[in-house]
Amino acid sequence: MSKPLFIGSEIYRRSSYGAAHPLRVPRVSTVMDLSRALGWLDDDVYRISPRAKPAALHIWHDADYIQALMQAETDQRVSDDVRMHYGLGTPSNPVFPEMFRRPATSAGGSLMSGELLRNGGTVFHPAGGTHHGMPDHANGFCYLNDPVLAILSLRRNGAQRVAYIDIDAHHPDGVEHAFGDDPDCLMISVHEDGRWPRTGGLGADRTRSLYNLPVPAGMNDSEMAQITRSMILPVVQSFAPDAIVLQCGADAVDEDPQSRLSLSNNAHFDVVRGLMGLSERLLVLGGGGYNPWSVGRLWTGVWGALNGFDLPDILPHTAQAILRNLTFDGNSRGRNPPAHWFTTLRDAPRVGPIRDEVVQSVAHVLKLASL
Repeated sequence: MSKPLFIGSEIYRRSSYGAAHPLRVPRVSTVMDLSRALGWLDDDVYRISPRAKPAALHIWHDADYIQALMQAETDQRVSDDVRMHYGLGTPSNPVFPEMFRRPATSAGGSLMSGELLRNGGTVFHPAGGTHHGMPDHANGFCYLNDPVLAILSLRRNGAQRVAYIDIDAHHPDGVEHAFGDDPDCLMISVHEDGRWPRTGGLGADRTRSLYNLPVPAGMNDSEMAQITRSMILPVVQSFAPDAIVLQCGADAVDEDPQSRLSLSNNAHFDVVRGLMGLSERLLVLGGGGYNPWSVGRLWTGVWGALNGFDLPDILPHTAQAILRNLTFDGNSRGRNPPAHWFTTLRDAPRVGPIRDEVVQSVAHVLKLASL
């Protein structure tokens, strides 16, 4: 079997949404650097993401929106009309130097993933996962919707039935907009109840292959394991997909400032390992994640899990140096980071009681799906 492939680019190292934006922190470059320091990312498995051309983006995004996005990058400003119609130049979706090139590179990686997986295999694309983007406007830090483009690319390359699983703290409103009524695209989302964009209410529809599970604040590893065992894995297995796309957002862990969930990164690793082998094609995307240490460690651990590598108890000094050089300006979590953020990839498990409301919500979703 061929080795998993890693899609990356140097554009993420030098690009930021701005000094005050949650996406000011380095993420993909940290994963690349840590993976190389561990000897996990040789040239034979690394693929440089192409930048998607406008015509390629038009398979889902409106041509006038793509033109407005490109023009905003060129001008480095937008009019009030553009801001209102396209969601550009807002606090969430600011004007910044690479505001077209950076998301177009992420989109290019997702489009390339479908081609790389034509004959099966595994691809990790941590810069992907921008699941809020809409056809005609930017939304929730997402200028383009690369998961939608990935699913379309997978279909174009032979995968008719695609399972999309999203474990980001936020509901994938853009992906549901694209495929929520498509019975050949299974959609499962586990997200924090009441968290922006406040869509994805509790429910399921078997005829639409749609499962939404909002979970309460403080969700722990034990509860996520219960959800994985009782809902995610059996539903995916029953669907028998030609391809699986996992949006592995890192903002559901306890240290992330953009959610109130309390997972350790072990929960994400368990979902990844559980999905491996359930389809001949597996694409794992990034997504949310706004603490530079937790997101870098988590996604590096995902790459290790996809390869079957043992996560070291203590990182080598070269890897520790990468983590020690990170900063988290403007957030209290950056003032006195705990030592294990520098020395380990794996968090201590965050187990706890499985609350009745979680059990009942899963049961309700599965009951609706059986009607």
